Amino acid sequence: MPATYHLIDERALGKMKRGAMLINTGRGGLVESNALAGALKSGQLGHLGLDVYEEEGGLFFEDHSNRLLQDDVLARLLMFPNVIATSHQAFFTREALLEIATTTLGNVRAWQDGAPTNVVDG
Repeated sequence: MPATYHLIDERALGKMKRGAMLINTGRGGLVESNALAGALKSGQLGHLGLDVYEEEGGLFFEDHSNRLLQDDVLARLLMFPNVIATSHQAFFTREALLEIATTTLGNVRAWQDGAPTNVVDG
């Protein structure tokens, strides 16, 4: 029997306590992404944490720092200072962990060589 879930849409967001924090770690399709920006902008939603995003394929686990983000919805959400999005942690496969370790060690090596990469400034 397939899992049943209810979409968190504009109506559901409107029923939340004003300033509520929403953290989605379950499924990207569980939350209507377009409704989030309006709820954040109005203050109905105070904070947002996304461990999953419906259109996340190809967005994480690769360095895209020299490319424009083509997903307008995600780009808008990330402009809010009270939003954080991470790669889906349930994706912890052997290959993903190897890539994370390789990237981390490469960043340390670059920092030691005086040419840091993947720098967060701000």
